[in-house]
Formats: sequence, structure tokens, C-alpha cells
Amino acid sequence: MRTFEDFLQELELLDTFQQLGRMPDEKVPSAIVVVPKVAGHEERAGNNRPPLQAAKTAAVTSITIDPARAARIATMDWAELKAETAACTACGLCKQRKQAVFGVGAAPAPWLFVGEGPGAEEDEQGEPFVGQAGRLLDAVLAAAGLQRGREVYIANVVKCRPPGNRTPTLEEAAACAPLLDRQIELIQPKLIVALGKTAVIRLTGSDASMAAMRGSVHRYRDVPVVATYHPAYLLRSLTEKLKAWEDMMFARREMAKRGASGLENG
Repeated sequence: MRTFEDFLQELELLDTFQQLGRMPDEKVPSAIVVVPKVAGHEERAGNNRPPLQAAKTAAVTSITIDPARAARIATMDWAELKAETAACTACGLCKQRKQAVFGVGAAPAPWLFVGEGPGAEEDEQGEPFVGQAGRLLDAVLAAAGLQRGREVYIANVVKCRPPGNRTPTLEEAAACAPLLDRQIELIQPKLIVALGKTAVIRLTGSDASMAAMRGSVHRYRDVPVVATYHPAYLLRSLTEKLKAWEDMMFARREMAKRGASGLENG
């Protein structure tokens, strides 16, 4: 059984806490199920991605969404929604995809993590976060006593891979909006963790800096949202990994306030 310190080591945070002369005040339950690693993936470089194609103050909610399509999707069950996603041609991203990446995890689930969009490996395998950034996300989840497929669902703002792993445009996010909205309704999360700026904008409508969004509870409809960095961005920055760990602990405290921590396995 791997220890809490093992997960901190995998996150490259163990030495940081030891140098500070302390360990994290919050530790996770001792029974942690380890998620197998997936080998090999050419990860997108978070710092090299083109900027979100939108004016600084714009939000996805300002983009026109086909009301008839949105109304139809809003009544779908899980199987119908998966089929709709697999066949979707609502934006140009469908033209070069190998497959739409619907999402993975428990449904319903108390925790929902929303990222940006599929990369090359995700497009191949049909599951979000299976590359290097996905392994980092799994390590963060495990260190917090969580696991995809158990009390966590993982999805993306867009379901098809953007060319060159670029950031999705607001129009592309809007085309996928009814699909993600219905996913969230069916998953019934107690709390959503928005991974990166694209997810923050889509879920909260705010284009404020990540520094301004972190450490506060925001809202997607009536569901609390906690903002943190995308795992692809964290791969290059130890300092930001520590901030992301703080965000995860903040999210756990917020979940505990709602009496549905998703940590009953300890």
C-alpha cells in the first residue's frame, strides 16, 4: 500500500514540505486505491498554447447557442447523451477527430473535474486525461483520497481534440455547452473543480485571472466551483504544483461543509 508521502513524492512536493519543516496539516484516509499509470503521451505544453480566442471580458454565455438543439439535449438520458456526443457535428472540431471524448467516472458523483479538451492520446483512447497531465491529475486525486471512477467524474469543456492541441475557441466551447450542461445535470456533483482558464470561463463566465479566482467558491448554476491550474500547466512549475495542492485542500474543505466529502473509504 502506497503511503501519503509516496503521493507527495510523485507530485514532487515531499521535499518542499520537508524543507518547510512540516508536513501538510490535512492528510487523507489511509486506504487509497492506486490508479494505474498509462505509459507514453506527447503532452501539450501548457505555456505554449495559443490564447483563448475571445475578447478579454467575453464569456461563453454570451455566444449564441441553438435553443432547439439545447432543449433537445436537455431531456436526454445518459445513453442518449453519449450517442449524441459521438455523432456531434455542431462545430468544426468534428472534422479531424478520431472520436469524441465523452468523459469517464462515476455517475452520479460528488466530485466533477472539468478540463479543457482532448489531446492526441485522449483522441486515440476515448478517455480524458490519459497522458502525462492525466497521470499528474491521478496523483493529485490519489493524494487527496480520490479516484476517477469511484467518487470522481472527469470531463472536458469540448469533446473533440482541437487541432495541434490549441485552446478551444469560445464558439467551440459554446457548441459543446449543451452536452456538458446535461452531463453536469446527470452527474449531480456536489462540487466542480475547474482545471484551467478555459474551464473557469465556461463554468463561471468570468475571465478574471487564475490568481483572482483561486481560493474562493464560484458558481455554475447552483453548484459550487473551485478554480485551479490545468495539470498540463503544472508539469513545468513546482511552485504552481504547491498552489494546486492548496486548491485541492480548499476543495476538500468546501466539500466537507456540504456533508459529501467522497472520502468514505478511509
